[in-house]
Amino acid sequence: MRGKIVKGIAGFYYVHVQEIGIFECKAKGIFRSQKIKPLVGDDVEIDVLDEKEKTGNIIQLFQRKNELKRPNVANIDQALILFAAMDPEPNFNLLDRFLIMMEKYQVDTIICFNKTDLLKEEQLVKLKHAYTICHYPILYISNQTGEGVEQLRELLKGRTTALAGPSGVGKSTLLNLLKPDANMETACISEKIRRGKHTTRHSELFHLEEGAYLMDTPGFTSLYIDEFDKDELKDYFIEFREYEGMCRFTGCVHIHEPDCAVKEALKEGKISQIRYEDYVGLYNERKENRRR
Repeated sequence: MRGKIVKGIAGFYYVHVQEIGIFECKAKGIFRSQKIKPLVGDDVEIDVLDEKEKTGNIIQLFQRKNELKRPNVANIDQALILFAAMDPEPNFNLLDRFLIMMEKYQVDTIICFNKTDLLKEEQLVKLKHAYTICHYPILYISNQTGEGVEQLRELLKGRTTALAGPSGVGKSTLLNLLKPDANMETACISEKIRRGKHTTRHSELFHLEEGAYLMDTPGFTSLYIDEFDKDELKDYFIEFREYEGMCRFTGCVHIHEPDCAVKEALKEGKISQIRYEDYVGLYNERKENRRR
């Protein structure tokens, strides 16, 4: 029987099988001997031990489409990065770090700003300008009014989406809007492992509808990019790409060099000032770390 791992905790893996439900499974010892760890998002074959109690063993892991390190999950089609437009104000540096990470793993990303009902019109215009010119799909939603939620639901259809963002931006509320029985599913799993009410300490995958899964991941307040070399950072700012080969110097890093097409585009308002300043800051951070 084939399914998808939706949660892994305390040595147990919870596998969702279409039209049947969630099975509590253990992984066969062969995975440990081969140093293979099943991940949330893995497509697996299970051997059912008790159909009534919904228990089984994972006997096969199918080939992964991709694997992310932070969070450590597999087979993600796209990422949904959720920030509050206000309360708390968005941390653009953290947002850009996340976008760099997803570019590294070649995962499509949707930027979503929640709590837009708290913004004044001029604040919303400023926010839209900052990231609209970065070529990422952007949604503006409100968990309170429901604005934009149905549009988001359409973007999730038929795909496995990782939902990420800092604490306090409304991830759990949004999940409950998209999946009203999410707490019921979590309670069912929690009862088996004798844990209290749901808080997102582990990545967890929720089945929204046929072919659509939404992964809830722990809130993050920092994201380190130690694995990146300073000179490759520019490759992950997608709005820089159309100016590739247009700078005077080959290998231009778009900071101090004269006749730089990226800096010229910045002056013309074709590149976000916020994004560019984050790029320079991250470049200098990597440069400094390399000296240590």
